[in-house]
Amino acid sequence: MTETTVGTGMAPADITLDLGDLHPSGHGALRLRCHVEGDRVVSADPEPGLLHRGTEKLLEARDYRQALMLANRHDWLGAAISEIALASAIEELLGIEVPERAVWLRTLLCEISRASAALLHLAGAATLPPRGVAPARAPGIAAREAWLRCLETMTGGRVHPMVARIGGLAHDAPADWGDHIAHAIAVTRSEMPALREAIDVAVPEGIAVLSRAEAARWAVGGPVARASGLDEDLRRDVPTLAYPDLGDVVRVITSDEGDARARYRVLAEQVLADLEVIATCWERVPEGDIDVRLPKVVRAPEGSAYACLESAMGPSGAYVVSTGGVTPWRVRLRTASYANVQAMGAALPGTALADMPAAVGSFLFVAGDLDH
Repeated sequence: MTETTVGTGMAPADITLDLGDLHPSGHGALRLRCHVEGDRVVSADPEPGLLHRGTEKLLEARDYRQALMLANRHDWLGAAISEIALASAIEELLGIEVPERAVWLRTLLCEISRASAALLHLAGAATLPPRGVAPARAPGIAAREAWLRCLETMTGGRVHPMVARIGGLAHDAPADWGDHIAHAIAVTRSEMPALREAIDVAVPEGIAVLSRAEAARWAVGGPVARASGLDEDLRRDVPTLAYPDLGDVVRVITSDEGDARARYRVLAEQVLADLEVIATCWERVPEGDIDVRLPKVVRAPEGSAYACLESAMGPSGAYVVSTGGVTPWRVRLRTASYANVQAMGAALPGTALADMPAAVGSFLFVAGDLDH
């Protein structure tokens, strides 16, 4: 038995995993300290933290308005969700009631971010070496582009929308936004069968099984938790934004297999289930204002607040502590990637080295989301 460092992308390691060109963390910044016997992993200890982003300290060094501009930099696939979670925590501190139209549009932005992020994870799975399709032929990319187009037409940005404001949103939805949403829904439905078929070819059954008990122990979230039998989703269990009024259409997909393929299957089925949530949400968006007037200087009273939303990878939360100043005294991020990656240590033992790319990729993480 030998100790081996396994890394992704450009991360320095004894063995480099090729996650393909489309995985959101294929460029690197994750290492696993593994004990290997023959061609199988005996134990694995994840080593995140190579980016040293210091996101929390950067947020604490800026006033409340400025902090929102940085909030979307850690999970760059679910950027709008990160912004809205931090804005919601600050609004709780300030006692601000967000206009109803802004609440519904925020909910739509979260759902669009969830869909686009999930589709990139799924397309990345479909192209995993050595069994995956070529990236140029990856199903799901057209659907992701359609959702990014929805985001861009409202916010002007595809990666960092910077649309959340304390008390609402920076921009209202354009008049033709419904047409863009309908197109994205149609493209997603048409591409999903080919995408699921490609994933079944690229990701073998039975690898990197995470039991229900281990999933609960490591506090994983999203499809990683639900594929191990944990029936949980913040949109249904702790509904905020407009989700209390969408309970009739929110459907949570679960599985009991707990392996890599099950994680991707749950993610794919959840995308399809959420299309009804998106369509219904747009139908119910009311008229009205999208923000509230704020003083020139925003100063939060002493206290603390926590807001958490369901991203494509799991819970994404922000805890904010104020001592009465114009900047937060403490910001603590609850990121989905960190919990998901830590659980690899429980699931990877017994995995063949040849199956490691599919196993690691199935834990749904973004490198920036690992470093707070």
